[in-house]
Amino acid sequence: MVKQVRQVTRTRSVRAAETGRLAAVGRAAVLGLRSLSGRSLAMIGTAVALALVMIVTGFFLHRHGSSRPPIPATRARHYTESDACLLTDRHGINAKAAAAVWQGMQDASHATHARVSYSSVTGEQSTANARPFLNALLQGSCEVVLAVGGPEVKAAQEATRRYAKLGFVLVGSENGSGSGSKGKADTNVAWVPDGDGLRAGVAAAVRQAVEAQG
Repeated sequence: MVKQVRQVTRTRSVRAAETGRLAAVGRAAVLGLRSLSGRSLAMIGTAVALALVMIVTGFFLHRHGSSRPPIPATRARHYTESDACLLTDRHGINAKAAAAVWQGMQDASHATHARVSYSSVTGEQSTANARPFLNALLQGSCEVVLAVGGPEVKAAQEATRRYAKLGFVLVGSENGSGSGSKGKADTNVAWVPDGDGLRAGVAAAVRQAVEAQG
């Protein structure tokens, strides 16, 4: 009986000692937290939150990532050194004919990898005013020059012989251009009639001109 009483007393003493140690640790933690500033507590809280997010995210990716198909690498489109440039009136590529020409140029670009761009004539819509805009294309990096619109086409046709090394794609009818060059077709000029087949005609003419430049 005395032995049992001693055993119970020893157990109670051990528990009391453990309780005392835990209380001391708790008091030390409270004192430590009280000694920290609000900013330090906020930084600790942020660090703990980030750690929890990383743990949860890592678990999710490990569990579900293996079943997800790999994302294919994006393929950059490689262009050639050829540039096809379009000259339009002030409406740009919003007009019906210009829109079809632009679509045909894009079709040709997909086939030849030539770069395509366009420039609009602002201000007075006349051949004289179109010439400076055309000259900017001719003196730039354009190997193939396209024109749609009366003044723009006329200005481009005037330059075809001076720039014999460039390719020209003009929208309209050569006989109706009024340039006086009837029967003297230039080999570097392709005429594409305006109409339902304009897009396809431009695409074919641009492809041919780009290949000729290459």
